[in-house]
Amino acid sequence: MPRAAVLGSPIAHSLSPVLHRAAYAAMGLSGWTYEAIECDEAGLAPLLDGLGAEWVGLSLTMPLKRTVLKLVDEVSETAAAVGGANTVIWRDGRRFGDNTDVYGIVTALTEAGVRAPRSAVVLGGGATAASALAALRELGLEAVTLAVRDPARAEEARGVGERLGLSVGVLTFDALAGALPVDLVVSTLPGRAADPYCDLVAESGAALFDVVYAPWSTALAQAVERAGGTVVGGFPMLLHQAVRQVAMMTGREDVPVEAMRTAGEAELASRARRGDPH
Repeated sequence: MPRAAVLGSPIAHSLSPVLHRAAYAAMGLSGWTYEAIECDEAGLAPLLDGLGAEWVGLSLTMPLKRTVLKLVDEVSETAAAVGGANTVIWRDGRRFGDNTDVYGIVTALTEAGVRAPRSAVVLGGGATAASALAALRELGLEAVTLAVRDPARAEEARGVGERLGLSVGVLTFDALAGALPVDLVVSTLPGRAADPYCDLVAESGAALFDVVYAPWSTALAQAVERAGGTVVGGFPMLLHQAVRQVAMMTGREDVPVEAMRTAGEAELASRARRGDPH
């Protein structure tokens, strides 16, 4: 029977099993399994080497997205450009690494009506920011500003921009006001790290894409909503990157987006009732 899984560390709170299993059920893929496997960087190579022919694909979360690039036979242009893969599938026995996070961001934004921003600021300079840069390039932007705590830590993201043909300016958070207003602010900051910038972003009139999905909503999202701005949360990105993974792993395009959305939202609501912060 076909098998798939999500790998990472920590992995217990991954929403991927809920999303993928909901797709399998709605698609009538009886016998297909999808599990969560705790795996760190050191364990990735032996795990991959030990998988049998029944495995059709893997989802990868932190800290494995960069590590896996050295362990696959082929990498998509997108994964190579952003420096990380969140998906592995097998093609004729060869491992193929891809990045569906970019697809997830583009689809989440366009679904919410944010289709052609003329300007954007990205808060944060890590791996998710790199995927955001690729998504913004796909939406037609030629220049983006990164706001970070330490400019030295943005060099990797700046390199991603160069590979994408995207001009990336870097400034520190205390200079954020000088980069506003823009059409879109993308926050890749975790937890409450964006709280100090709520009023600044809300008053700018920008649409907001906040990658946080639990606990939702964030203070930043609430501030932008109160100001009448468009807000896109992290769950739609997570949903659509999983939709693309299901299509790649099953070879089918009739992926049941709404069944997956319903299952994911129900799980998040259940976790919120239990007081689970994830």
